[in-house]
This record gives sequence, C-alpha cells and structure tokens, in this order.
Amino acid sequence: MTMTIELTPTQHATLAYAHNHTEGKLTWFPENITGGARQNVIDALAKRALIDCVGKDWFVAPQGYDALGVTRKAPVTLEQLEAVITSAEPAQGITSAEEAGPVQKPKPESKEPRTRENSKQAQMIALLKRPVGATIAQMVEATGWQSHTVRGAMAGALKKRLGLAIDSIREGAGERIYRVS
Repeated sequence: MTMTIELTPTQHATLAYAHNHTEGKLTWFPENITGGARQNVIDALAKRALIDCVGKDWFVAPQGYDALGVTRKAPVTLEQLEAVITSAEPAQGITSAEEAGPVQKPKPESKEPRTRENSKQAQMIALLKRPVGATIAQMVEATGWQSHTVRGAMAGALKKRLGLAIDSIREGAGERIYRVS
C-alpha cells in the first residue's frame, strides 16, 4: 500500500521547479519565501527525506519525485549529446566532436568602461582629478558613503576596473591626500 505524501503549496512549487528546470537541484523558491522561511522549507523537506544534500547543494530525492507524482528526468548522456552534435555537423563536413576540436567562445568586443555624469563614482573622480586632490573625509562627505566604501571604490572600481593611477601622499601628520596622476 502506497501512502501519498502531502506537500504544502510552497514545497510543491519548489520541488516542481527543481524537477522541471534544474535537473532536481533546489535553486528557486517562491518570491514570498525568503531568509529563515527558505531554511524552514529545506528543513521540512529534508526531515521527510524528500530532498538530499550533495555537497552544499540540495537535490530532489526519489521520495520527492514520488510526492510530486513524477519520475526523475534522466540526465543527458554523453552519447546522446554527441549524437545531437553529429547530426547537426554534416553540413560543415565534420563527422565527430573529436575532429572539431575545442569550441572557442567569441570574445566580447573591448569597450571603454563608462561612467554616468552625476554618479558618486564620477564625483569621486572629479575630486581626485583636482590639483589639490582629495582626502577620504572629503570623498565621504561628497558621496555619503562610509570611509571603507570609499577606499574599496578607489581600489576596485577606479584602479582595477577603470585603470586609473591614484597617488597617495601624506605630508607631515596631516590627512592622506589622494589624486589621479
């Protein structure tokens, strides 16, 4: 005698999405389920053995598929994938994936990083381009950010992403002054 497993609407939606879209991996929850509620759903499903933990990820267990009333979708095998590729390649004169060699992705065109005119990043750049430069306190005041955020923006967005050379000068016991060189 087979017992039917009752699922809440949230549990059903979560398991069904995993089955239909992510080969059984739990990656999506209804938008009203956040934070601790997500953990409660996972705990309830795991307690009833409807999901299994593999590494750090959760996957629908066989009992979970039974609760949904579906059979697990078989993953695509390498042979099936090669058959699809081979059937699509004769027009190019290639008969196997080995003859084709590695697939190379086209590289995106190099673009100049752009900034908006009135952004906080643009305000920082304007302060740093002044002949006198700017202190952390001045950039904090101009952007409304905390000092660690200003430092992070200089290191990440300005130096690394935009490639700006920022000099740091400390005269005497005063504040450190930063400027674009």
